[in-house]
Order: sequence, then C-alpha cells, then structure tokens
Amino acid sequence: MLLTDLRTIYERDPAARNWLEVLFCYPGLQALLFHRVAHWLYQMGIPFVPRFISHISRFLTGIEIHPGAQIGKGVFIDHGMGVVIGETAIVGDSALIYQGVTLGGTGKQTGKRHPTLGNNVVVGAGAKVLGNIQIGDHVRVGAGSVVLRDVPSHTTVVGIPGRLIRQQENLTADALSHNKLRDVEAEVIQALFERVKALEKQVEELGDQSSLSEFQVSQPQTNNGKSRTNLVIEEFLDGAGI
Repeated sequence: MLLTDLRTIYERDPAARNWLEVLFCYPGLQALLFHRVAHWLYQMGIPFVPRFISHISRFLTGIEIHPGAQIGKGVFIDHGMGVVIGETAIVGDSALIYQGVTLGGTGKQTGKRHPTLGNNVVVGAGAKVLGNIQIGDHVRVGAGSVVLRDVPSHTTVVGIPGRLIRQQENLTADALSHNKLRDVEAEVIQALFERVKALEKQVEELGDQSSLSEFQVSQPQTNNGKSRTNLVIEEFLDGAGI
C-alpha cells in the first residue's frame, strides 16, 4: 500500500524529488498512514484510541480523516491543509484531493451520511461534497464547487450548486488542468446576451424609427460607441476583474 501511495505521488506531483522527502514532508501521505492504523483499530471495535490517533494526525498534518472513513489505494491528498473526510465517506482508488476539500454530511441523521467517491476522481481545492451521494468514476469536481447531488461517471461538476458537464476528453490524461474547466454560468449568460441582441435587432427592424431613435439616445454610451450595459456584460463574459 505504501509503495502504491509513493508511486502515485511521483506520478502526480512534479515537485516530488526523492522518497525521503515525500515520506517526511508530504502531510497527505502522513495523514493516510495515520488513518490506516486508526481505521484498522476502528474496525476492531477499539474505543477512543482510533479517534485519538485521528486527532493527533489532524494536529500534525492539518488533515482530518475520521477513522471510519474508507480510503482506497493510490489516493493522493495534495497539500491537504483543511481537508475533512467524514465517518461514512468512501474514497475510491487513485483519487486526487486538494486542500480545503470537505467530504461531509448535511444533517444529524445516522447511518450512511457522507459521499462515496468512485475511482480516479479529482476534487479541486476548496470543493465541498456533501451528503450521502454517489460520485462516479473519472469525475472532476472544480475548485470551490458545492456538490449536493449524485454525479455520473466521466463528467465534470462546477459551480455553486454544482452543475454537470458531460466530458468528451480523457480525464486521466489531463487531470490537473483546472484552467480548462468550462464556466457554464458564463456560457448561459452569453447565450442569453446573444438572444437579447437578436431580439433588439428584430425590434429595430419592425419598430418605428422615430421611437427607436429616442430609445437609442436614452442609452448611456461609452467612448467606443457601445452602450454601458452591453460593455458591462461583455467585460463579465471576458472575466474582467476576476
């Protein structure tokens, strides 16, 4: 298991130099080692000790994994500060989890109340996956997203609340390219903006020219001749100020 974890880190982190550095300076690996001991004791029914080991691990690594959580092989928690994985969470093989991620519950119900992640899942920094939901294989969760519903395999989910995007490319080949995730909200606004412009053109063609002239004069204009409203929309779509 340890060799698999080390191999995964070398494959996914270009900053990994040697096994000694990885073993002693990677809190994600250390947290998983602590967790495997705590999880084994938890399954044996031993009280207190598993939670105490988890507490020590959180103090040393900044990563909190409940002893009851099930973690697969080849999981890589990159940086890891602020990661929280709940008691009934299940993380599949070869998952990649970034800092600030929460695999948490949504209430005080008992039983299975935390998410299940499939194999080869990538969860971006600051993402929250909440409740007893199923995240399929080869799913990418965008940074800062909040996922509250099941996600089918080979999809990307982005936004608050998370919205699904059907993937066409191979996620495993480019799992770290968060900059290539689609901005679905901007795409919808773009579509609505284009539709409004088309309707305005139709009104211009059908409307009375004198009335249209008065309407055009009333619109604040910028130096480049565009209305201020249109300019604001275009700046948003281009990502100005972000």
